[in-house]
Amino acid sequence: MSGWRAAAIDLAHCVRFYSRLPVPALPWEQDAHALPSFPRLARLIPLAGLLIGLLPAAVLGFALLLDLGPWIAAALSVAAMVLATGALHEDGLADTADSVGGATRERRLEIMRDSRIGAFGASALVLSLFLRIAALAMIVARSDGAAAVAAVLIAASLSRTAGLMPLAFLAPARADGMSRAVGQPPRDSFWLATGIAGTIAVVLGLPGGLPPSGIALMLVLSALSGLALTAFARRHLGGQTGDIAGAAQQVAEIAALIGLLTVLPA
Repeated sequence: MSGWRAAAIDLAHCVRFYSRLPVPALPWEQDAHALPSFPRLARLIPLAGLLIGLLPAAVLGFALLLDLGPWIAAALSVAAMVLATGALHEDGLADTADSVGGATRERRLEIMRDSRIGAFGASALVLSLFLRIAALAMIVARSDGAAAVAAVLIAASLSRTAGLMPLAFLAPARADGMSRAVGQPPRDSFWLATGIAGTIAVVLGLPGGLPPSGIALMLVLSALSGLALTAFARRHLGGQTGDIAGAAQQVAEIAALIGLLTVLPA
C-alpha cells in the first residue's frame, strides 16, 4: 500500500478512536473498526485533533455571526466538542480525579475502572467545563472571531498531543486495559507529533491574528501540562492508563487557552 493511503487509514483510525464523528470506511481499508495501533498512528494525532476541532470551531464562528455573545458562543463550542468526542477525555479526567482518594496503587486503579463518578470526579468535570468556557469566552471578548476559532483548533491539536506524553514515556500500569491493547507509541513518534502540532499552531495562529507570544505560551503550557500528568501518573500509579491520557488532554487544553488569554490585552 502506498504511503499516503496508509497515512489516510491511520488518520481515519485516529479520528474514529478519539471521537464519534462519522468517518466512512476508505475504499482501500480492510477493517474500518479495527483497534488502532498507537505505535504506528501516534504521529497523526495532532492532525486528528485538528479535524475533531473543526466542528466546535465552526459552532463558535456561527454563534458569533448570530451575535449570541462570547459566553453563549463559547458554551456552545465546548458542548460541540463534548458531543464530538463522546466525552472521552472528560471521562478520563473524572476517573483520574476520583482515584486521588485511593490509599494504594491497586485501589486507585480499581477506582479508575469503576463507572460510577465520585465527588472528586464531579468537581473536576465542573471545573474543566467552566474553565474552558470562561477562557474561550474571554479570548473572544479580547480578540475577534477569527482569533478565537484559531485558538479552538490549535488547542484541540496541542492538547491531544500532550495526552500522548504519558503513553510514550511510561509503561502501562495494568497488565490489561486499553492502553496496553493499543500499544505504546515510540518516543520518536511522540517528538514527530510534537513538531507537527507546533507547526499547526504557527500556521493557524499567525494568520488568525494570534500574537506570537500567545502561540508560544500555548505550546509551552500544554507541554508542561502533559509533563505534569506524566509525573503524576508515575508517582500515583507507577505507569499510565487511558484515563491519565484523557486527563492530560483536558488539563493541556485549559492551560493552552489560559496561556493565550494572559497575553491578550484586556
